[in-house]
Amino acid sequence: MEDQATRLRKLVERKISGGAGGLQKETAQGGTSMPLPGGARVIAVTSGKGGVGKTNLTVNLAIALGKKGKRVIIVDADLGTANVDVLLGTSSRNTLLSLARENVQLEDVLIRGPYGVSYISGGSGMEHAGELTVMQRQMIFSKLSACDEWADIILVDTGAGVGRNVLDFIMASDEVLLVITPEPTALTDGYAVLKSYRQLEATQPIRLVVNRVYDMVESTETASKLICTAERFLHMELKSLGFVFDDASMMKAVRRQVPLLAAYPDSLAAKCVEALANSLLSGRPQRVKLGWQGFLRKFFHNMH
Repeated sequence: MEDQATRLRKLVERKISGGAGGLQKETAQGGTSMPLPGGARVIAVTSGKGGVGKTNLTVNLAIALGKKGKRVIIVDADLGTANVDVLLGTSSRNTLLSLARENVQLEDVLIRGPYGVSYISGGSGMEHAGELTVMQRQMIFSKLSACDEWADIILVDTGAGVGRNVLDFIMASDEVLLVITPEPTALTDGYAVLKSYRQLEATQPIRLVVNRVYDMVESTETASKLICTAERFLHMELKSLGFVFDDASMMKAVRRQVPLLAAYPDSLAAKCVEALANSLLSGRPQRVKLGWQGFLRKFFHNMH
């Protein structure tokens, strides 16, 4: 019997040719674009526990990728606690679950938000997604498949933890970003995600993003702990994509309901996110120019 992830993978592979009607579509930047023949790159952004900054990273990463000319759609799949529209300071009438209704199409739920971010809201009530009938789920998956034609990159913001819904989205993606922090609980819960991932015999590449680090040394040490543990006990090769500095600008941006890259584009954390976007596109290691702020940060830290 097929599970949700299996059906979704088959739908994505099949490519729905008539769903978009062959018409030009308005982009978040106001221009027009035609469907992509090759399909989008689907990246699941997940975490072992809540509160590590997963959704914040997803939104700002979408902005950074958009600045580099990529068409990005965020699918807010954090069931029950969707926060993408909260971080953007917007609201949405239709959500992902609205696609279960016959009269609702993808263009009705795909929101052209501010800062060039296009997204599909998870909204409230997503915790009832498990109550959908098989036909309703197939209808949602079928309509969502059209996203593959209108984006270069689709970021799927999953829920935290190892619930079945989270694992379904992870298994259906092309690659996975696992967001952790230096906190011991974040590392433990991150390992739980890797263990479940391994038990499902997943083959998608999974990379770490270490959020809220003080410096690159802390990032390297934190990532190494999880990488070594995964290799020793799970016989699993794990790599690090990079890190994001712990920056007061991030919390200020959240309170303003304005993404970091829009509110404080010159902050250290914003530079880290842009470097992560470069790494995703180029495959090269993350390189962050710390500048004067970085100099001051290290100088005063060394005085203690």
